[in-house]
Amino acid sequence: MSKQQRQKEIINLITSSDISTQQDLQEMLKDKGFNTTQATISRDIKELSLIKTISSNGVYKYDIPSNIRDKGKSPQELLKNIFKEAVLSVNFATNIVVIKCHAGMAQAVCAKLDNAYFESIVGTIAGDDTIFAVLKSETLAIEFVGMLNRLLI
Repeated sequence: MSKQQRQKEIINLITSSDISTQQDLQEMLKDKGFNTTQATISRDIKELSLIKTISSNGVYKYDIPSNIRDKGKSPQELLKNIFKEAVLSVNFATNIVVIKCHAGMAQAVCAKLDNAYFESIVGTIAGDDTIFAVLKSETLAIEFVGMLNRLLI
């Protein structure tokens, strides 16, 4: 089965079930005939920009950010939407910008940040709840933090 079919099935699964781990998702995909590795599922989660939200029973689950449902928006508009949902704070130290996110959401935010293509960014790295963005200078980092903080309003 193709990558497109697998990713479509991932969307179907997470919209119909509360799936909280990649292992759970892998097992559900296997039940549907998709034999995948954890690394493939991790890439799919990033490519689909999936986030973790809190389910009605208080457990984190994979979900589709509302901005993904809105087709035709620019990368900057998509970044603004996910920022409002996922980001807690933005700060900097010299030329490094630190973006704190809700648990499990940093990679989705970072993917949107990368897709928005800011020339002042040298590179980014995301963990579970934190993103580091290295900018070309401290001055550019200060300007970038100001712009990102305006996205949170």
